[in-house]
Amino acid sequence: MAEFGSFAVVLALTFCSYAMFALFYGAKTGRRDLVKSGEHAVYVVFGFVTCAVVALEALLLRSDFSIEYVAGYSNRDLPVFYKVAALWGGQKGSLLFWSWILTMYGALVALRNRRYAGKLIPYTLGVLCVTSAFFLLLNTFAANPFERLAMDHGDGVKHAFAPPDGKGLNPLLQHPAMVIHPPMLYLGYIGFVVPFAFCLGALLTRELGSGWIRMARRWTLTAWLFLGTGIILGGRWAYVELGWGGYWAWDPVENASLMPWLTGTAFLHSVIVQERKNMLKVWNVVLILATYLLAIFGTFLTRSGIVSSVHAFAQSSIGTYFVVFLILMGAFSIYLVLTRLEFLKSDNQLDSYASREASFLFNNLILLAACFAVLWGTIFPVISELIQGEQVTVGAPFFNRINVPIALFLLFLTGVGPLLAWRKTSFESMRRIFMWPTIVGLVIAGVSLALGTRSVYAMISFGLAGFVTTTLVSEFSRAARARRRNTGEGMLAALVGITATNKRRYGGYIVHFGFVLLMIGFTGQAFTTEGWGEVKEGERFTIGHYEFECLSIADVEDPNFVGMSATVAVYRGGRKLATLAPERRHYAASDQTTSEVRIHHTLAEDVYVVFSNVNEETGKAVMQVWINPLVQWVWIGTVVIVMGTLVTLLPNRRERAVTRQKEMVERLLAESEKVAS
Repeated sequence: MAEFGSFAVVLALTFCSYAMFALFYGAKTGRRDLVKSGEHAVYVVFGFVTCAVVALEALLLRSDFSIEYVAGYSNRDLPVFYKVAALWGGQKGSLLFWSWILTMYGALVALRNRRYAGKLIPYTLGVLCVTSAFFLLLNTFAANPFERLAMDHGDGVKHAFAPPDGKGLNPLLQHPAMVIHPPMLYLGYIGFVVPFAFCLGALLTRELGSGWIRMARRWTLTAWLFLGTGIILGGRWAYVELGWGGYWAWDPVENASLMPWLTGTAFLHSVIVQERKNMLKVWNVVLILATYLLAIFGTFLTRSGIVSSVHAFAQSSIGTYFVVFLILMGAFSIYLVLTRLEFLKSDNQLDSYASREASFLFNNLILLAACFAVLWGTIFPVISELIQGEQVTVGAPFFNRINVPIALFLLFLTGVGPLLAWRKTSFESMRRIFMWPTIVGLVIAGVSLALGTRSVYAMISFGLAGFVTTTLVSEFSRAARARRRNTGEGMLAALVGITATNKRRYGGYIVHFGFVLLMIGFTGQAFTTEGWGEVKEGERFTIGHYEFECLSIADVEDPNFVGMSATVAVYRGGRKLATLAPERRHYAASDQTTSEVRIHHTLAEDVYVVFSNVNEETGKAVMQVWINPLVQWVWIGTVVIVMGTLVTLLPNRRERAVTRQKEMVERLLAESEKVAS
């Protein structure tokens, strides 16, 4: 099975190389037969990589410890659920999984545009194959997950070796969120390769109008959705698994996933201006190129081992491959942009700073400022180590000091943008449309101050949340009332109707409301209370307005681990709210100990309990507790953002009609080419 998997990867690389040649050369020379052959090769590449993935999964499920990867990331007692997830639990397997998703995207692009008769799609598929070939090259020569274990018995000859059991999957990864989080993150990271390929295809063909943007829009939204969801799922995993009371630590690998999401968000807003006003062409090209390069850079950070992180893999030589690839792709992208500047001129100029296109531009500048701040804070320790030989730590205070004001300004623009008109908004119109949202925002900020909020940023955040929510409600309300007058529908039917009629606009508003909920959840961190207690069975301790009683301490045994569990009752005002059972586990296969936290959730706040250890001298259980206000709104906001994005992804009737017409024209062109040949 291992030989089958290795051979499948080699064949995939071979066919991928052929696909690159056939697509680029066929498009350049106008050889439609060669282009079609290249498209078919794209499907074959996906098929071979799928075979390799199935082979590695079979080896993991069979516990074939003669394979180095299986012995390093699985063990006999590991649940099947996590044996499947071990595919992406280590560096080599995750790179193969990465190649599989990347070639799947290539096959889907080819399938979706199989009737396209122009040059853009062949060049786009060719660019996708370039990235696929790079990762398949890694799978073949630098990170082969099918390598067998071997041992030198002193005779200078390597002999096959299979240990009786494997080291097992990292205990921190043995959580349901980690089965979903990495695939989501990969689908987002890799998904941005598709709009990048469309962009590079447009640059190569000089077809730099809005056509490539329309073709890439849903791919971009899909990648943005997956990456954002993956980031939040990672935060959820950190919150319930790492036992430190938080969900975002500005870890280098966390930052690596955030950066392409920020530039991708800027791109999604900026393309609206190009489609509507035919402006910001250079800006949009640069944004999507930066998003792609940041996605590859994030992969490099995760897998090279140059940064210390609980999310990162061990140090590896593949970092050199990534650096070379980044330099080559970056240099080629810059060359294409500089040589195509005459095709990237805007047809219109910014008429007024009090306009919707100006708000999009400000939004982009702020997002890029946030991205640069995160990038600098992430790579500064590496730079300092290279120059001074000493790594300087950049912690959460640096990132919070810069990004909290930026996030608040973004929240403000989220409310301002929908109310501004295109080209120019008069002062009288601005006064009228902003009056009520401003009043609501000021009232909420005042109420939060009266209730004891002393953090200026928290008070501003609550006020802006009220401001933005009012603007979004007014937008939905105004459109629904107009529809009711025209159709006689009820209010709910009218709301559904306006959303169905303009899914892109109102789906975007739903996403903006989800961002408001996220900001409310983030603001709760300003009010976190932390403490600890050391108790025997029957004893109590108090933290904040909660009281905790240790009911029992018991041993826990499982085929995969052993440990201790403390049963704790949570009281407030004398009333029992919940019984929690945090655990302390030791995994023999990997010789690692973890804390399994338990949380009592409410919309107002979470009670977060960690069983740290047992004091050997006193025999008392040491408990750490965090009272985390408003955390649930982070997860609720994420669900709202996902729902809004799904609405936005749904095609409108007019779009479907235009697509059908284009497909008909492309089919007729293809048929005429066949007749001519």
